[in-house]
Amino acid sequence: MTIESSNFVLFLMGPTASGKTELAIEISKIIDSKLISVDSALIYKGMDIGTAKPDKETLKKFPHELIDICEPEDSFSVNDFIDIATRHIELAFSEGKLPILVGGTSFYFNALEHGLSSLPASTNESRKYFNDLLKKQGSEKLHTRLEEIDPKSAARIHPNDSQRITRALEVYELSGETLSSLQGKKNHNKLNFEIKKIILMPKRSELHTRIEERFIDMIKNGFLDEVEVLKKNKKLNLNLASMRCVGYRQAWNYFDGVYNKKEMIEKAIVATRQLCKRQCTWLKNENEALILRKPSIEKIANYLK
Repeated sequence: MTIESSNFVLFLMGPTASGKTELAIEISKIIDSKLISVDSALIYKGMDIGTAKPDKETLKKFPHELIDICEPEDSFSVNDFIDIATRHIELAFSEGKLPILVGGTSFYFNALEHGLSSLPASTNESRKYFNDLLKKQGSEKLHTRLEEIDPKSAARIHPNDSQRITRALEVYELSGETLSSLQGKKNHNKLNFEIKKIILMPKRSELHTRIEERFIDMIKNGFLDEVEVLKKNKKLNLNLASMRCVGYRQAWNYFDGVYNKKEMIEKAIVATRQLCKRQCTWLKNENEALILRKPSIEKIANYLK
């Protein structure tokens, strides 16, 4: 199949457990392309099972950029993502390939398409201050504080999303302006290429079933052993972005005796379903996309042509 790929980027999006990776691979079999991961969890080395990372054999046959690019203790910002992803997009074009960006991290996709606002950079001092505050007060209390400072951001951020809550408070502390007001000034780092979008969106009930079955399989395939190894790394703690990934936090708490195994599994599945719900809400607001309940190479080929 011949499709001119030098003038657009393909965003292949969908909620967790929708089958995005498998579909991206099928597309890459018929179109000369470069696969670029848009997933804030797959960047971390040693976090394979709980992130549903493609196995080593699959990655050998169908390489994905931006997988296994940093250690779990490393910081990785959206600016880092944009810089690296843009380089791979440009490289794909230079090689006459279609850049296929596949994943479910909405913030990354949104930043690529619309650019970033000029938010103040975190400092070691500010990170420590808000991490300590989170430990003392908890995310719900900090969310209440955010409602007073920045109601617009508070309305968008779930009370349990401690990472985004503390970041919004940190932005206000560092700049004196609210996150919502600064985000309204997006312009830099915007991707200067045409974007075509495909959204893989199975029925919600089907996604819920897949999420449960997948997590049970993760447990059988050694997920708890994976987390046990991570816990031995003295550089890791629950305040790091890597350990806030769904499943990992719950498993970490299981080893700390906070939950029994049954409770841990239930909480991890619920957390993943909540992530799925947030992803679906974001995707419903996407415009001019080919939306598929099930993968269809024929429909995709017609759309890309």
